[in-house]
Parts: sequence; C-alpha cells; structure tokens
Amino acid sequence: MSMSDSTFDVPLEDPELLDEVEMTTNLMIAATGTDDLSQAQIDEVLGLPPTG
Repeated sequence: MSMSDSTFDVPLEDPELLDEVEMTTNLMIAATGTDDLSQAQIDEVLGLPPTG
C-alpha cells in the first residue's frame, strides 16, 4: 500500500460526533416545547442524574 492509499483509509462515521449531534437535537426538540427550559429538564434530556 502506498502512502496515498492510506490517506483515504479513514472511518466514515464518528461515534462521538454522532452522540453530540443526537444530544443537541434532543435539546433543540425539548426547547421548542417550552418558553423556559430549566436546568433539571436539560439534565434529564442529556441523561444526567438529577441533582438535589
């Protein structure tokens, strides 16, 4: 394999980026349903444990 062949040997998916896009999308959807998204609601959408 030549050096130029290895240049194109890259994955076409980035699991971490896909997770970030999914979290951002979920936040956007949640935000459209309310005028005031609380920190607790944001944490819930992100799958974080409740604080308290």
